[in-house]
Amino acid sequence: METVTSQDGTVIAFDRLGAGEPLILVAGASCDRQADAALADALGERFDVVNYDRRGRGESTDTLPFAVDREIEDIAALLDFVGAAPILVGLSSGAALAARAAAKLPVRALVMWEPPYPTDEQGLAAANAYTAALRDRLDADDQDGAFALFLGRVGLPPEAIAGMRQSPYWPQGVRLAPTLAHDDAALGGPIPTDVFGAISVPALVLAGGASPKMLQDGARAAAEAIPGSVFDTLEGQTHDAAADVLAAAVVDFTAQLPAS
Repeated sequence: METVTSQDGTVIAFDRLGAGEPLILVAGASCDRQADAALADALGERFDVVNYDRRGRGESTDTLPFAVDREIEDIAALLDFVGAAPILVGLSSGAALAARAAAKLPVRALVMWEPPYPTDEQGLAAANAYTAALRDRLDADDQDGAFALFLGRVGLPPEAIAGMRQSPYWPQGVRLAPTLAHDDAALGGPIPTDVFGAISVPALVLAGGASPKMLQDGARAAAEAIPGSVFDTLEGQTHDAAADVLAAAVVDFTAQLPAS
């Protein structure tokens, strides 16, 4: 494990592995760097991978008050560490954060995996209701309830959530519950077309062919909002994509990039 210090003093922990072009992996909601270790290993066969704990997760610290700009500053600190323009690979809501960073920071390319943006009125209403309910639970210091709410939001039925409460993962998920608000803020409701329109680096947006239509639609809409971006579907993959399949798509895309 290594660390960098972000602009506001937050310590960001990360693992660095592999060799090649620098690549920073941006985790999704309720995940620390251990959750993406298999993908980091697969990407490490081709890239110099930085797999980091976003603030408030794993072995990274946190500094209040939170703002999405602080998470972009965390990525900027990692850019300074690697010393070259990296490829950003963002997963799920982490893809929304990666896109916001790509609009501001000197990165080489952006890869987004299934950013969960709502694309219709029903989806926007559900997202707004989740934001309000999540805020209420976190304001009441009900981290258990916030984590359960998140699991319901991503599609788990009540009986599955009840089963998860008995699993070793549950305490970790509850501990990460405050960071669910970070991901919700990074998404920010509908696709931020002004931000995405400012992305000038090559971008690839991916969705799984076996994922829910909502996720496929959100990924496709995100691609349409980024000038010159490419959209592709990984057939047979769900939101929990196989590490080797997702890594191969990243390798194929970056192999076509102009020389840096």
